[in-house]
Amino acid sequence: MKKNSYSHISDSELLEKFYAEHNNQWLGVLLERYTLLLLGVCMKYLKNEELAKDAVQQIFLKVIAELQKYKVEYFKSWVYMVARNHCFMQLRDKTRKFTREITDAVQLADETIHTSLHIEQDHLLAQVSNSLDELNNEQKTCVTLFYLQHKSYQEITDATGYSLLQVKSYIQNGKRNLKMLVEKKMKH
Repeated sequence: MKKNSYSHISDSELLEKFYAEHNNQWLGVLLERYTLLLLGVCMKYLKNEELAKDAVQQIFLKVIAELQKYKVEYFKSWVYMVARNHCFMQLRDKTRKFTREITDAVQLADETIHTSLHIEQDHLLAQVSNSLDELNNEQKTCVTLFYLQHKSYQEITDATGYSLLQVKSYIQNGKRNLKMLVEKKMKH
């Protein structure tokens, strides 16, 4: 099968052939057409080429499974939404993993600290609270919404009017600045 030997067949016709014959070859032709689009979508959201390539493979598997169950009419827009949703789930999982790491770190600290634990924790929380107030308004808002109120990037974007890129930047820079401020105060 030559790469462009099916270029004259529309997406709709390929889907019809797939549904009629249940032959994955037609689906393969269709997925091949959109591989670069899917890779681009995944790169846009995941910002990592290897993660994006892995995501495209996972999306292919999801598409194959979903098309066995459901009839899709507009493949390009549907596969775009599948890819976008997959990336959002990856990002959400990454956020949950980070939250678990923070929780694990706090638990580990709890196990190693002696009886003055409560005093030290209160001191640390006070330092975090004071340091949070020292961040600029944008960083403070985004860090508070993300870490304390568990809002997603999109929810923060909607609430503040900042762009998604700005939100990510404010959170990243705010977290780094908060850590430095707390460490500086804890040394004194």
